[in-house]
Amino acid sequence: MRLSGADIIVRTIIEQGTKTVFGYPGGQIINVYDSLYKYQSELRHVLCAHEQGAAHAADGYARATGNVGVVIATSGPGATNLVTGIATAYLDSVPLVAITGNVPSYQLGTDSFQEIDITGITLPITKHNYVVGNVEELADTIREAYRLAMSDRPGPVLVDVPKDIQIAQCEYEPLPPSAADPKKPAKDVRIKEAAECISMAHRPYVYFGGGLINSDAQEELLELAERIDAPIGCSFMGISGVPTSHPRFLGMQGMHGHYASSMAMHQADCIIALGVRFNDRVTGNREKFATKAQIVHIDIDGAELSKNVTPAHALRGDLKLTLQKLLPLLKPKEHPKWQSALDQLKNDERWSLDRREGMTPRNVLLALNRHTGGNLPVATDVGQHQMWAAQTCEFRKKRRFISSGGLGTMGFGMGAAMGAQIATGERTVLVTGDGSFGMCLNEMATAVHEKIPLVILLMNNGVLGMVRQWQTLFFDKHYSNTVLDRATDFVALSRAFGADGTRVTDLNQLDAALETAFKSEGPYLIECIIDKDEFVLPMLPPGGSMDDIITKVGD
Repeated sequence: MRLSGADIIVRTIIEQGTKTVFGYPGGQIINVYDSLYKYQSELRHVLCAHEQGAAHAADGYARATGNVGVVIATSGPGATNLVTGIATAYLDSVPLVAITGNVPSYQLGTDSFQEIDITGITLPITKHNYVVGNVEELADTIREAYRLAMSDRPGPVLVDVPKDIQIAQCEYEPLPPSAADPKKPAKDVRIKEAAECISMAHRPYVYFGGGLINSDAQEELLELAERIDAPIGCSFMGISGVPTSHPRFLGMQGMHGHYASSMAMHQADCIIALGVRFNDRVTGNREKFATKAQIVHIDIDGAELSKNVTPAHALRGDLKLTLQKLLPLLKPKEHPKWQSALDQLKNDERWSLDRREGMTPRNVLLALNRHTGGNLPVATDVGQHQMWAAQTCEFRKKRRFISSGGLGTMGFGMGAAMGAQIATGERTVLVTGDGSFGMCLNEMATAVHEKIPLVILLMNNGVLGMVRQWQTLFFDKHYSNTVLDRATDFVALSRAFGADGTRVTDLNQLDAALETAFKSEGPYLIECIIDKDEFVLPMLPPGGSMDDIITKVGD
């Protein structure tokens, strides 16, 4: 059939199995939006309040399912407003396809109205990007974008389509959806060497990240831990990769990780690292990181091997396939002395938990757990609330924790929560703070219009809490521009958008507020008033080591 380029874009997205896209129209993408109108019965478009919110929504959609998220924007500021969202997806290995319009091909390079070299701008933050120069290449380019976004280490791909290409016509023949490139395990010789190293360990520690979730290797990970009698820890991006209630799971490791998990890694003699990149938030001072341990590092991306730490054994390959080959080479072992030491670490952690009464962050999130049951998606913004959620929220299923890790993007939350809800069809929770929410609250309009059932748990401490915490501990309490001192009435604001909400100042009010929120047809905001001097602990000081970990501040 003969179709316009705009129709080909929409038909190819439908062909790939995508059900929902996110975006914002404009002059250089208007032809595509005309096509979206024609095909609205086959493809849902969610009109967001801002292109950045649309990019985060596509990101949340992808994180919650593992499927490719799609965002559409016009040229110029429309395209540049996607940049933070694309960078967020890139740093966290999220499969995303961004489709942008641009001025006609014959105007490129003339500084036309709203012309921008978006492929040049996004080159460092995409797996690949394209400027389509011929309508006959358009369908295959989009198919290739999907394939690249899904293959190996997932990530974002951008396709820039000049307006004349959208108008031009050519023959279009539908094809089956693109598939990711076939995955391969690590080399047999490397697997054998790694098995020998692991077999000699007396204090093994299994450490996983987002790569394990992308590889769907949960079962293999758990079997590995059982076989070698090892505890399990995870990076921030690994949260929800295994059930938080699993008896071997010690929690998140790193700057604000669980004490037992962080100290277990510090004391281990063998770290089996699965789909992680050992960034600075995990290692602290790299010269003092895990000095007693042999590291076995498995990752699909060879660029991550030996980048931040030097492993004894580096294996490039798909985690699931590599573990399936590794497991038969490992004989079951028990390490009673190591387990006794771990029990002591867990006991030490229990004693260090915040047991205060009232509106503490931990108590707020424990109340939330009672209502989610660990089953629902939980998205967060970035800040103290994000770390409290990472430490406290319970998860029974994978892909239930939706948060910006590598880039730490404030304003990520509303878009991501909307995308996760649309992708899963399940009521979704957003844990946010007054600083972060101020960057994305315009998307409340979208959530109301689309009747998206969100529970928005807003922790309001009146400050930029994470920065203030650093100022308290390391900058002599110089609170430079971290006291918000705003008069914003968040409950009234949510009502102005057409939602509902309530303000909670007493913990005894919270369960009733949550019960109401979880019955709401659309978004419901609960503003929780917490103290401005609440800290995220434990904390590994920047540049410090596990010997410097802070577990208590003040009396």
